[in-house]
Amino acid sequence: MTPSFLSRMPAFIMALLLAVSAFALPLRAADRDRIEAFLTTTGFDVALDSIALSAESAPRMLGREAGDFGAQWTQLADRIFDTGTMHDMAVAILQETLDQDDLMHAVDFYASDLGQRLVAAENASHMMPDDAGKLEQGKEIFAALVAEGSPRVAYFQRMNDAISSDDSAVRAIEEIQVRFLMAASVAGVLDRPLDEDALRAVLADGRDELRVELRANSLASAAFTYRDFSDEDLRLYTEALEHPQMRRVYELLNAVQHEIMANRFEVLAVAMADLTPGQEL
Repeated sequence: MTPSFLSRMPAFIMALLLAVSAFALPLRAADRDRIEAFLTTTGFDVALDSIALSAESAPRMLGREAGDFGAQWTQLADRIFDTGTMHDMAVAILQETLDQDDLMHAVDFYASDLGQRLVAAENASHMMPDDAGKLEQGKEIFAALVAEGSPRVAYFQRMNDAISSDDSAVRAIEEIQVRFLMAASVAGVLDRPLDEDALRAVLADGRDELRVELRANSLASAAFTYRDFSDEDLRLYTEALEHPQMRRVYELLNAVQHEIMANRFEVLAVAMADLTPGQEL
């Protein structure tokens, strides 16, 4: 691959390749049954399903509202963000990339009593709509914890750093936006064509602000999701997430989730070309 190609490669694709190359060779890929059990035990299956909730942001990225595309918008989004399709995509990637030792390490933790209680709380949080007030409540909880000097603040910060760096999260969101908007541009959904370099420059200008927002939202979400867990529970979870094997698992899962989301948004952009604002499909 030429240097110019590498510079245009999405960050989460690079992360996926790096995650794969980090595993011992020959790769001991897990079979589908183990992957399915892994997804259920860790709750990543519900995290995948929650990607469908992000479809509502597509029209807003185009400066429009879902209602602008007619009464069939929901049907279109449901078809493209089909949970079965996304599940199969994840399984196919993980079968080739998830090391069995790392898989078993993650499963051993999440199959424990604490692990299953955490998964139940995380699943409920994942599927909660954005307008349910989760972030607002989480911000209030986190602010109160900071004011009282609670050790939970440090745990949430360490947990956030263990599962995903702020910079990688920002880059992933940028790439999803670029891939969606460029696909929409090529498909003729936009009023005029977009220049990819100009688009990337605009997004880069807002990178610092987005990084701060994502960090605050992540900490608020953690404060809300784990509000009923003890300090000791959170200490144990933090240390589990900081284990090198768990870090590798989350690096891979983040890459898989971001790639599936970007892929679905690209497909959605092309399908939106068949929609006329204010009309049915």
